[in-house]
Amino acid sequence: MTGMQVSSTNSKAMIVGFALVATGGLISMAGMGITGTAMFNALRRWMLAQQEPPSAVMKRKMAQAKAATTAGASAWQNGMATSARH
Repeated sequence: MTGMQVSSTNSKAMIVGFALVATGGLISMAGMGITGTAMFNALRRWMLAQQEPPSAVMKRKMAQAKAATTAGASAWQNGMATSARH
């Protein structure tokens, strides 16, 4: 059984290939960092520009959903009672 042998030409090509992959990875990480920072700042500016904080909007929407659920349930129950009388 013979093992894999790397000639000096192949080892140089492997080193260059590794260097290119490592450089590409570093460039990608830098790009992700810059993009992430830009997106975070844009989201922060958008949140600060809102008239009401997102937590207040969420509380209001949850209260509206609960009210609609309660109204829908009682309407359904009342509708069932009314239709049973006919």
